[in-house]
Amino acid sequence: MTQIHYPQKPPVQPPKPELIPGGSRDLPGLWMTHDPAVFYDTEREAYYIYSTGALCRRSKDLLHWENLGKVVNDPPAESVEWTKSHDIWAPDIVKAGKEYRLYCSNSSWGVRQSCIFLAVSDTPEGPFVPKGCVLKTSDALPVNAIDANIIEDAASGEQYMLYGSFWGGCYILHLNKETGLAAEEGIGTCLAVRPSWMDGSIEGPYMIYHPGTDYYYLFVSYGSLRSDYNIRIGRSRNITGPFYDFHGRSLADADDDDNTTGLMISCGYRWLDGTPYMAPGHNSVLMNPDGRMFLISHIREMNFKTEPEPSTMQIRQLYLTPDEWLIAAAQPYAGETLQPVSESDLSGNYERICLMPSVPQGIMCAHPFRLMENGRMECCSIVGTWEKTGSYTLCLRYGSITENLIVSPAWDHELDRPTLMLSGLSDKGLCTWYKKV
Repeated sequence: MTQIHYPQKPPVQPPKPELIPGGSRDLPGLWMTHDPAVFYDTEREAYYIYSTGALCRRSKDLLHWENLGKVVNDPPAESVEWTKSHDIWAPDIVKAGKEYRLYCSNSSWGVRQSCIFLAVSDTPEGPFVPKGCVLKTSDALPVNAIDANIIEDAASGEQYMLYGSFWGGCYILHLNKETGLAAEEGIGTCLAVRPSWMDGSIEGPYMIYHPGTDYYYLFVSYGSLRSDYNIRIGRSRNITGPFYDFHGRSLADADDDDNTTGLMISCGYRWLDGTPYMAPGHNSVLMNPDGRMFLISHIREMNFKTEPEPSTMQIRQLYLTPDEWLIAAAQPYAGETLQPVSESDLSGNYERICLMPSVPQGIMCAHPFRLMENGRMECCSIVGTWEKTGSYTLCLRYGSITENLIVSPAWDHELDRPTLMLSGLSDKGLCTWYKKV
């Protein structure tokens, strides 16, 4: 067996608060960190999270977070006049020269009378001063001006804003890099939609470019804030798409009669012990200076009752698969790093969760799994083989299915102890999570 360096127990969150409609979102710990947008500031060597309510949190290690409070006092008068709302949703940040630009949504629930406005500051900690409206929409348009995300074209340096939810889907709009405002008339180009029979529920687009694969990866959230909220991805060689999933289907194709379009990398889940979770969504992605990637999303404890459930935030590492897809780690981040493991380290009993698309998207439950020292694997009545393929990778084969997995030390958040986790993707386009028990 090898000497494995497991992460230490992560910080314990304060008790879950009662969510009072209309109450403050500025709550202790990570509670009500809704629509989290992540940013790393190289000057301060600190991570920041911006969330609905224009709230900001700061960290040095992605584990210990300090609440900095509200960083935008109010939307600009032009926006409030348009939306008749003072709410600020889903901020996203980008740095342009020495200016920090925060793109904020101003809207009300269930309408398209919305605005995305720009606020600026000379520090990531604000205060951010409104500068102008980037895009306004109304019920006369097929799109909704909320949920902004800013990205640059890796080749041209041109800047774009992703946005949108429900109705006509998620779009990309060309920006003027000098002003930070729109550089084109209209609503831009559609990147992703959902069928009308699924309530058109799609939102929170977020895009990254990976220089190692030369792909743009588009993340979108299906299912709104209901229990079937989940995160899907597609990829493209071009920033304006089209974006295709694992099976070559366009995310902009509304013909999806079985809810399988898009590679699902996170959904509601339940291990055999501990708290079950539902509705991960509206994610952002961190490309860390050390080359690691992280998926940041809000999520809620499983609750099928009618009263609201307060959201919290989860951070998971993202891994690159051999066929250049991105998958999420099986356990939330606790400071772990990839390191060599031996076959004897891997042998033993596990819990396994398959992230299987369904109608509606359900809570995926764990089942028993076993890796045996003779290269045999057992999963309920399924038998197959396994082998190490690298210092921290392995391959499973059963029936006609092959799964490639990445092994990492982890903190078992349900059993409150260190463990090994496996995070994988099958050749059928299904993500899998495992933890050793």
